[in-house]
Amino acid sequence: MIYEIVILAMIAAFLGMRLYSVLGRRAEHEEEPIPTRFDKGKQAAPRAAAPVHRQNVPLPRAAGVVPAVERGVQEIAAADRYFDLTAFLEGAKGAYAMVLEAFWKGDRETLRELCDDDVYAGFDAAITAREEAGETLDNRLIRIEDATIHSASLDGRRARIAVNFVSDIAAVTRDSEDNMIAGSLDDAIESRDVWTFSRMVDSPNPDWLLDETDEG
Repeated sequence: MIYEIVILAMIAAFLGMRLYSVLGRRAEHEEEPIPTRFDKGKQAAPRAAAPVHRQNVPLPRAAGVVPAVERGVQEIAAADRYFDLTAFLEGAKGAYAMVLEAFWKGDRETLRELCDDDVYAGFDAAITAREEAGETLDNRLIRIEDATIHSASLDGRRARIAVNFVSDIAAVTRDSEDNMIAGSLDDAIESRDVWTFSRMVDSPNPDWLLDETDEG
């Protein structure tokens, strides 16, 4: 009898160790963070220079994009499997707000991170002229009414997407003594801008840079 109890106890212990081994490995695996290309401090490995051809696989239609620019959007999506139009537009609206705020405040460091050389040079010259005149801007972005794709193209490995922004902005200019010399914070003015963002589709950096600004 005692011998049978010992045998059963050994079998139970063995099964318990097997169960713990399986579940333990599974739990450890599930707790591992899944790396993404947006992880802070991490960059995805460079993707192949050749475009990703999706022959015989229909690309999803770009919702909200007029047919004239849909082809460009689909070419970018075919070359960059990470591209998502909805996420791009949300990021573009965030960049629009950040660039405006940085320009109004004279924050050259932020502008340097978000703009290419030509656009940055234009902003820098305007900030310098404002500083020399002793003027400051007390502008407020009230809301972004709309953001739609104006054009999209893939030139070699460089993707360029122009976004038409419609926004309400309250603008005030003050002199060196903080006196209001132009504008009003009570009356927002509708602003229409077409900003073009670009990115090399095979770059490990997921960020798009502002490379052109025009009035809408």
